[in-house]
Amino acid sequence: MSDTTFDDRLIGQWKLNPTHSSASFSIDYTVAKFRGTFEEVDGALRDGVLTGAVKVASINVKEPTLGSHLQSPDFFVGERHPAISFRSDVLSIDGDSLTLEGQLTLRGVTKPVRATGTVSGPTEFMTHTRLGFALETVIDRTEFGMAWNADLPKGGKALSDEVTLSVELEFDLL
Repeated sequence: MSDTTFDDRLIGQWKLNPTHSSASFSIDYTVAKFRGTFEEVDGALRDGVLTGAVKVASINVKEPTLGSHLQSPDFFVGERHPAISFRSDVLSIDGDSLTLEGQLTLRGVTKPVRATGTVSGPTEFMTHTRLGFALETVIDRTEFGMAWNADLPKGGKALSDEVTLSVELEFDLL
């Protein structure tokens, strides 16, 4: 059951508008950030409970060969676990600030996560009532079984364990 600090903006059934929504990640890699996105995002907001998923096969990175490696058992195991999903347990709004707690399932492992961000709207545009969320959280990828790494020649690891997950979600009221 959802423990939601209820706000009138959450009442009703909202469908994710995938055209205006995105899911991305970033991770420290050697001396810079490596970034990627998931092109297929789905979700809904129903009376204060947010559910969502991305298709692992829709990962988009600048290097196609790396995209294949990310599908492998070293990372997402895309063939066995084709989606990354989330379901909220707590969704609270204070003004335009949004706090979300829930369960993230990645590689078949479910762990609690807490994300923070902002809420925008609702607003009326082109015959639709729209609501927007911008959220970010940091996870430890090794807790989900993603342990691949490489040693750097002068010490340290090539890849951080901490991954920043970001979503920009636009919902249309049904």
